[in-house]
Amino acid sequence: MAKAAASKTAVLPSIERRPALAGRAISATSVKVEVLPPAERISLRAPEASVAALSKALGVALPNTPKTSAAKAGRTVLWLGPDEWLVIDEAGNDPLADCAKVALLHSAVGISHRNVAIGVIGAGAAATINAGCPQDLSLDAFPVGAASRTILGKAEIVLLRNGPDDFRVECWRSFSDYVFTFLSEGARDAAV
Repeated sequence: MAKAAASKTAVLPSIERRPALAGRAISATSVKVEVLPPAERISLRAPEASVAALSKALGVALPNTPKTSAAKAGRTVLWLGPDEWLVIDEAGNDPLADCAKVALLHSAVGISHRNVAIGVIGAGAAATINAGCPQDLSLDAFPVGAASRTILGKAEIVLLRNGPDDFRVECWRSFSDYVFTFLSEGARDAAV
């Protein structure tokens, strides 16, 4: 009987998380919309008294001015509020582990699998995003390095300007198809 039971044991297929929007990209006349490579991300909250120690542990100064960001060695920190930052590490390091070394009051939550990043690059990038985002994206109002939490259509996004015609759109994985499709339509309109 034991022999019969052993022969009926099924081999389960391995389960692997598929990247959201894997391989999707669109190029129009003046803009390219593409999914960016995975990155490590944390949502960081901390009082002013902890900022210096966290900045040292992360290797980049936490910005303290609205709509700003700071970057160093593949790690970018975006100011989202008076005590809130989004930390993005594209170099393969673990910002959550770095924050765990700090004994001062703070909250660091890993959100790497929650977010998806979409790049919008080219002369029509600002027009593409402005198809659904009310933020003034002129270089005077939103210069290189500017970052903010805003909306695109009906989805909340975090927007970072990496260059004059280079934006990073961070959104929740569950809204990524909507955001990508919205940006794709905006890119087609910007190309006209």
